Amino acid sequence: MRKKLLANIQWRAMRMTAGLSLLLCAVFITLMLLYYGLDPMLLFSSGWFGIPFVVILLLASLSAGLISGYVYGGRLKTRMDTLIEAVLKFENGNFAYRVPPLGDDEIGLAADQLNEMAKRVELQVTSLQKLSNERAEWQDQMKKSVITEERQRLARDLHDAVSQQLFAISMMTSAVLEQVKDADDKIVKRIRMVEHMAGEAQNEMRALLLHLRPVTLEGKGLKEGLIELLKEFKAKQPLDIEWDISDMGVSKGVEDHLFRIVQEALSNVFRHSKATKVTVRLGAKHQKLQLKVIDNGAGFTMDQVKASSYGLHSIKERASEIGGIAEIISVKGKGTQIDVKVPIYQKTKGENDSDSSVTD
Repeated sequence: MRKKLLANIQWRAMRMTAGLSLLLCAVFITLMLLYYGLDPMLLFSSGWFGIPFVVILLLASLSAGLISGYVYGGRLKTRMDTLIEAVLKFENGNFAYRVPPLGDDEIGLAADQLNEMAKRVELQVTSLQKLSNERAEWQDQMKKSVITEERQRLARDLHDAVSQQLFAISMMTSAVLEQVKDADDKIVKRIRMVEHMAGEAQNEMRALLLHLRPVTLEGKGLKEGLIELLKEFKAKQPLDIEWDISDMGVSKGVEDHLFRIVQEALSNVFRHSKATKVTVRLGAKHQKLQLKVIDNGAGFTMDQVKASSYGLHSIKERASEIGGIAEIISVKGKGTQIDVKVPIYQKTKGENDSDSSVTD
């Protein structure tokens, strides 16, 4: 903002008081001359140190006017500069700034009104940010809903088409083997290989379908939802599944993440480990929740884990999002253990217990 030096309030006040002083001095001299009947030429002929008396009076009046104008204008300018500084801060978006008290006159009233305006704008900005956050959360929920619906559609299509065809291939190869028992060994081996590949693809498809079509915790506690999930896996996979799951009084967000961790771990077991037995344990001890998923599958070498292993990374990320840690221990030929530990949050006395309605 460009300023003109001689146009600011302080200089204006100096000019005004100087002019007023000179005017009062002239009036005073005129009245004195008229009252005493003096000759006006005396003011110019007499003086002090060779300076005419009238000049001394005018200089004294001018000096008094300039000094008083400088002092008064300086104070007024300081207060106005404070107001201008506040306006510039508000213009730059700093609505947390407050104008200091500037007195009881109009300038002080303007400062109070600016503070009230800043409070209202600050409240409006807070409301806008809240609406923006709610809109972002709503969009995220909509996105997740669309993804879930698409996954369910893919699961239905795969089940109705590819899965049924794989089952048909498996049945046809079995029937062919029954009819070609006396055929060439090479032909029998190839047919058996096709049967084995169809069976492997069918198992892979089952695990993929269960992963695409997740069982949800809607209207259920974590224990109930996990048991339902494990029963569904057990019914569709030829392996022994055991579980020991305790009731967990944790928040809905923690329940969802633990449920997804178990789901991801089981999917990895069925798709990669070639295990015959899986054990799932969930319990709490010493203000800490512990989840274990153990299998007796092929395992892997820890220093050879692929950096692109999405399933294992997903488990660790989910554990981290709820303040926990996930340790994955595997020995080649002896199986894998996933150990998740999460500190249990204790509700304070004044906190709303609404979460208890979604925990078991």
